[in-house]
Amino acid sequence: MSTILLEDVAKAFGSHHAARGISLTVASGKFAVVVGPSGCGKTTLLRLVAGLEQPDRGRILIDERDVTARRPGQRELGMVFQSYALFPHLTVAENLLFGLKLRRTPRGERRKKLERTSRLLGLEALLSRRPSEISGGQQQRVALGRAIIGGRRTVLMDEPLSNLDAKLRQQMRLELKALARDLGMTVLYVTHDQAEALGMGDTVVVMNDGRIEQAAAPETLYEQPQSVFVARFIGTPPMNLLPLENSDGRTRIEGTGQPLPVAAAHAGHVLGMRPEQLTPCGRDAPGLDTVVETVEYQGADAVLTCRLGPHALVARLPGRTRLRPGETLRLGWPGDAVHLFDARSGKRADIRPPAACDHTHHAKGAIYATP
Repeated sequence: MSTILLEDVAKAFGSHHAARGISLTVASGKFAVVVGPSGCGKTTLLRLVAGLEQPDRGRILIDERDVTARRPGQRELGMVFQSYALFPHLTVAENLLFGLKLRRTPRGERRKKLERTSRLLGLEALLSRRPSEISGGQQQRVALGRAIIGGRRTVLMDEPLSNLDAKLRQQMRLELKALARDLGMTVLYVTHDQAEALGMGDTVVVMNDGRIEQAAAPETLYEQPQSVFVARFIGTPPMNLLPLENSDGRTRIEGTGQPLPVAAAHAGHVLGMRPEQLTPCGRDAPGLDTVVETVEYQGADAVLTCRLGPHALVARLPGRTRLRPGETLRLGWPGDAVHLFDARSGKRADIRPPAACDHTHHAKGAIYATP
C-alpha cells in the first residue's frame, strides 16, 4: 500500500498563492503527472509532498500516515529532480550507495541492493565511472537508482527529463513508465511538457493558478475537458474555441454572419472543436466558410490556420494538401466533436444538441454545422 493523499492543502508566499486548497489522491501503484504553465504551482505541490515546504493549512498523508509536520527524511520518499545532483567526485556505485551509508545499512545488504538496482537500470558496466564520464541519460538512471535503491516505492520526480535531447527523452519516458509499473511504484511526476504528461500518466493533473483544473485519465482530459483552460492547454494544436452570440433568433459565431444549428439558448457559450476533427466539405454541404492563412506541412499531416471573421480556426488534415494561403475552404465537423463551455465561468456546459443536430449527425457524411 503506497498512496499519496492531499486534503485541502494551501500555501502562499506573501501575496502569491501557489496552492489554493488542493485535494488530490494518487492511488497505490499509479503514475500521476502534474502539468501546467510556469508559475501554476506544480513544483510547489511536489515540494509540499516532499516536506521541503510546509502548508499553511490542510493535511498530507502518505501510506495513510499523516506526514504534514514530518521532515523530508521521515516521509520515506524517493526524490528525483531536474538537477540530478550527483556527487562529481564519487563513482556511480558510490553515488548509488550514498544514502544507504548515511542510514548505516549493513555492508552485505548494501551490496545486494547495489547489484539489484544497477542490473535493473542497466548500470552494471558503469559502476566504476564518475558522472562526467557517462551520458545525460545514464546520469538520469543513476539519480533514479539512488531514489529507489533503499526499497522506497513512493517516488517524486520534478522535470527529470528536461535536460535530455528529444530522442533520449522519448526513450526515457518509456523506460521510466515500465520501471514504475514493474516495481509497483507510486509516482508523482511534475512536467511542463504535455506530451510527457499524456504519454506517461495514468492520471494527469492539470494545474492553473494554484488550483487543480481537472485530474483525469489522459483520454478523458483530451476528449472531455472540463474547462476552457484545459481545452486550450491540452492538445497540439490546441482546441479551437469560438464564442457564440444570439442574432435574429439564431445562434451565430460571434463577429461573423455564420449561424449554427444550435438553440438560441447556447448564445453566451463558447464552441470548441479539435483541429483534427475539422474536415473540408463541398460548397453545398453544411459548413463554415474560411480563408486559408497558413499551411504548415508536418509529414503525416498538414496544419492549416484559417481566418473566420475575427477568429483563427486551425485544422489538422491528413497527408499533403494542395491548399495555399488566400484560398477559400469550407470546413465542417461531426456532431460528437462539439464541446460547449460557459463563456462567463469557463466551465464545461452539459447541454445536449437539439434533436435536429442528433439527426444530422447520424446521417452518412453529415456535418454539425450549417451556413
